[in-house]
Amino acid sequence: MKFFHRSLVVFVLLGLVIGVSAEEPNLSPQASHEKKVDYSPAIARLKSAIRHEVEQKQLPAFSISLVDGDKMVWADGFGFQDKNRQIHATANTVYRVGSVSKLFTDIAIMQLVETGDLNLDANVQSCLPEFKPTNPFGGEISVLQLMTHRSGLVRESPVGNYFDPTEPSLAETVASLNETSLVYQPGTKTKYSNAAVAVVGAILEKQLDVSHASQVHQKILDPLNMEHSGFTVTPAVKDHLATGWMRTNDGRRFVAPTFLLGTGPAGNLYSNVIDLAKFLTCLFNEGQFKNGQILKRETFQSMLTPQKDADGKPQRFGIGFHIQDFDGFTKVGHGGAVYGFSTQLEALPERKLGVAAVASLDGTNGVVGRLADYALRLMLATQDGKTLPEYRMTGSVPTERAKELVGLYRNKEENKLARITELNGNLFLHRGTFRYDLRSSADDGTILTDDAIGFGTEVKLEGKDVLQVGSMNFQRAIDTPPPPIPADWKGLIGEYGWDHNTLYILENEGRLYALIEWFYYYPLKQIDRNTFEFPDYGLYHGEGLKFTRGSDDTATAVVAAEVKFDRREVGTKDGETFRITPVKPVDDLRAAALAASPPPEPGQYRKPELVDLTTLDPTIKLDIRYASENNFTGAVFYKQARAFMQRPAAEAVVRANARLKERGLGLLIHDAYRPWHVTKMFWDATPGEFKDFVANPANGSRHNRGCAVDLTLYDLETGEPIQMVAGYDEFSPRSFPLYPGGTSRQRWYRQLLRQTMESAGFTVFQYEWWHFDFKDWKQYRIGNQTFEEIDQAR
Repeated sequence: MKFFHRSLVVFVLLGLVIGVSAEEPNLSPQASHEKKVDYSPAIARLKSAIRHEVEQKQLPAFSISLVDGDKMVWADGFGFQDKNRQIHATANTVYRVGSVSKLFTDIAIMQLVETGDLNLDANVQSCLPEFKPTNPFGGEISVLQLMTHRSGLVRESPVGNYFDPTEPSLAETVASLNETSLVYQPGTKTKYSNAAVAVVGAILEKQLDVSHASQVHQKILDPLNMEHSGFTVTPAVKDHLATGWMRTNDGRRFVAPTFLLGTGPAGNLYSNVIDLAKFLTCLFNEGQFKNGQILKRETFQSMLTPQKDADGKPQRFGIGFHIQDFDGFTKVGHGGAVYGFSTQLEALPERKLGVAAVASLDGTNGVVGRLADYALRLMLATQDGKTLPEYRMTGSVPTERAKELVGLYRNKEENKLARITELNGNLFLHRGTFRYDLRSSADDGTILTDDAIGFGTEVKLEGKDVLQVGSMNFQRAIDTPPPPIPADWKGLIGEYGWDHNTLYILENEGRLYALIEWFYYYPLKQIDRNTFEFPDYGLYHGEGLKFTRGSDDTATAVVAAEVKFDRREVGTKDGETFRITPVKPVDDLRAAALAASPPPEPGQYRKPELVDLTTLDPTIKLDIRYASENNFTGAVFYKQARAFMQRPAAEAVVRANARLKERGLGLLIHDAYRPWHVTKMFWDATPGEFKDFVANPANGSRHNRGCAVDLTLYDLETGEPIQMVAGYDEFSPRSFPLYPGGTSRQRWYRQLLRQTMESAGFTVFQYEWWHFDFKDWKQYRIGNQTFEEIDQAR
């Protein structure tokens, strides 16, 4: 239900994109054009663009419909709507459409206005006496202000908010707002609020003594024949419902939660693009439909008219509808972003052209909106007899260009930073609120931001040290270790909230940040030791955070924007070793593992040449955890604390170590060559939920081939290991190379280790910042010799 201006299951979309056309619904009889328009060339181009985006952005399911006046001219589905990718998505696929719900709630209110049962200028408390948030500013909140996001109310309610999985009633949700204070004086500032529209729904129920869901169904959905839509999961909804997917900053995908929001009138609607096309047709007919009207023409027009502030300046909202300029036309509609789903409903009333587009992946309104806008431009060009616009496509940035761009850049005039990083062929720009993917334009090689969030900002390097991002220039900065954080912040940094929606408190460039709702990255202003404020932009402007600390000075919870997030126990404390409870005692697994054989590998391989790393460079330190009980199982696997690698890989590690000496650092090895039977023992001992962190013996490990190494950095002067975000062998998302939390100093050293190892021919493993694979690992067989047998063979 987030409004976009714009698990541990890893899901990879590899399938062919399939579209299934829908039959045209029976819409209004009013003709929109005297001459029939042939949209087939435009649709062909649009399909090509959609297929590209579904594959590149890995959208599990995507559906879209196009409307011209009284006709749905085309609708289709792409990808797969179910978790197991067996059912093709179609135009009939049902999605959660998030904040598009608000339009239907507001129309239901306007129906009461038309009958004289409600006055938009009425004080909310006269309609809902139990609604009593603290108002330190004075003045009254009107119903209209709630509907136009100018009430001054907080974005989320303490109970029933976007994060709350308990499914409280609407009454409980609205009652919790009495614990809050207004953020702004009513009528003075636009602040998008899900809580405000929940109150609108409560007013509707109070006036009619009927549930909001029932009223909307009876007065809007049923008359428009939106038979696969509703604010609850009816059989008609459930039979076609897509599986929603979440995505995170560190690269995870998991099935989205399905709980209903307490702020239901603001975000609980289910629908499909065929039903939304029927709604668009009603909009173009100014509230009329085949057998009647849901609103009078003048009422609909008032909803599409921008509200004005006290100075007469038009705002970006009408009543419910978001309003903006689009190529010289007025575009109205709404976005929807709710767990696992992203929706864009867009219309050009002057031309009676509309698009409904939905994807079953969280936080993808950028790409969904881009496709919707492209559809509108194709339809405009078709109507006007103009050349159809091209869709700009991108691919991966060439490796050498990516290497040139990687680094930290600073704009001194505005004190802003931009950082470009790379991971396994993917290039990222970290700037402002978001982290963006960078890709290369297919037509001219221009490097652009192009991801689920947005598209089109050009990024280029002038010379070697000036980075141009759009119209802003950044100078390459000296990339040195950031200083340690203030002692007071140490107990605040960490994860808070739920698995389905985690709040990260982290430090960057000497400031605390909140990474909230998976993608929104906000610098915090410190008020006192435990109190901070969000910036004056973004989702939560005007609101703050209050931490509660325990006896050890570590925060146990934070109330952020009126929502309580409890601290999550993730990973291990500094210096501690992560532990599991083995499925079976390791010693019981040893005999079976030694008796088993590695998988057969026919073909030609290099002759093994395992060498002891420390004989090549004695300054490489060892902390071989599996030669002691200080490892994730608590059992001993090796009789000797040794580190062997195939000679080319070992020599590459030596080169990396030599490069680090220039910075006063060295490499500390935790594991290198590992006999196959030890890999089998790891696998058999590890519970299922942690198996992403251990290799499957059926395939063997790159450790078994002598071409993988687990390592970290140590300080040459003190001999002490460098602290990273997560400890070695920690089975948690903190171990991911892209994990966003921790301190900038920890992430800096993690990045330095990765860049150093990559320069020597290694690649980091996607789940473990400490695990690196040598480029030639495929040229060696799986080995099963013990360290003692290696010595004997020599």
